[in-house]
Parts: sequence; structure tokens; C-alpha cells
Amino acid sequence: MVPDAPVAFEPEPLPPTADQWQDRALCAQTDPEAFFPEKGGSTREAKKICLGCEVRHECLEYALAHDERFGIWGGLSERERRRLKRGII
Repeated sequence: MVPDAPVAFEPEPLPPTADQWQDRALCAQTDPEAFFPEKGGSTREAKKICLGCEVRHECLEYALAHDERFGIWGGLSERERRRLKRGII
């Protein structure tokens, strides 16, 4: 053993953050315009992508908690999210 030899330092991994789900979201690999269509535009493609997304529930929870007013989040439009909050859906 060599005295005063440097000791390898290995940092502790960072704790997971609340928004790491976004890195695993299918929409992160898709054209964002599909999720934010013009007024009257189709939301079908975005909702189809959301159906197969493993973090759909986290996404919806985020949108509801942050009162997202635009776009498709967790497979729901802004109108559908409002209805969900009011208990209509």
C-alpha cells in the first residue's frame, strides 16, 4: 500500500427529479406540433401516441397540477382536462 495515494472518488448518483418522466415520454421523440394543433386542428395523432406512452399518467398529473391550458397532455385536450377536474369525465 502506498501512503498518501489518491483515492478514487465516485460521486453519489443524483436523486431522481419529479420531471424525469419527460425524458421517457414518446412525445419527446415526436413533432411537438402534433400536440399543440391550431384551433380546430386534429388531435387524433397526438392522442394515438399518448395511448402507447409509458408515462401517460405522469404527464396528465403534471398538466392538471400545473393548469396546462394548451395542447394534449396525458392523452387529453384542455377541454377534456377541464371536464376531468370538474368530475364530468
